[in-house]
Amino acid sequence: MNLSGGRAYRMGARAQTTHETGEQILDAAIEVFWQRPVSSLSLDQVAERAGVSVRTVIRRFGGKEGLLAAAAEREMRRTVAERTVPAGSLDEVVAVLVAHYERVGDGVLRLLVEEQSVPGLKDIADRGRKVHRDWCAEVFASALDGLGRLDRRRRLAQFVAVCDVYTWKLLRRQARLSRRQTELALVELLTPMMEES
Repeated sequence: MNLSGGRAYRMGARAQTTHETGEQILDAAIEVFWQRPVSSLSLDQVAERAGVSVRTVIRRFGGKEGLLAAAAEREMRRTVAERTVPAGSLDEVVAVLVAHYERVGDGVLRLLVEEQSVPGLKDIADRGRKVHRDWCAEVFASALDGLGRLDRRRRLAQFVAVCDVYTWKLLRRQARLSRRQTELALVELLTPMMEES
């Protein structure tokens, strides 16, 4: 009689359960994270929402800073996936960008307000800025190709600024443009930079 097969099955099932519990905790942390200031996020809130004990959260992620880092890592991967744009028109690029900001823009703005005062947030914000810059370099590559080093650097900085969450905030929240009007405004800002290349 071979007992090792049963033991391997139990170990695999336990690993799967542990993974699922970790994902539940991250789901809960991200929900809380996008709904309120990070400084007010507590492990109690996350544990309650995930249906686990605070001790489980700590054992899995080592505390609030570790939980934030793991949640941010998963959200960065989601951002990259959400912002993937098949070769297409400027309208499609802008629609993808605005859809992303509609989902997380307000939460990102809260994070940026707190980045200097909450441990670990500055690193997360810096990584987010790099993801955004890399995205701009990729989707606007045709407008950057062939430019000299200084001209390319300046043009990329322009794309980064026009596509920034603060620009979305100015158009969508402060000017109170509709989502469609926000997309049109961004296309109008970006078109001259595309045509000059």
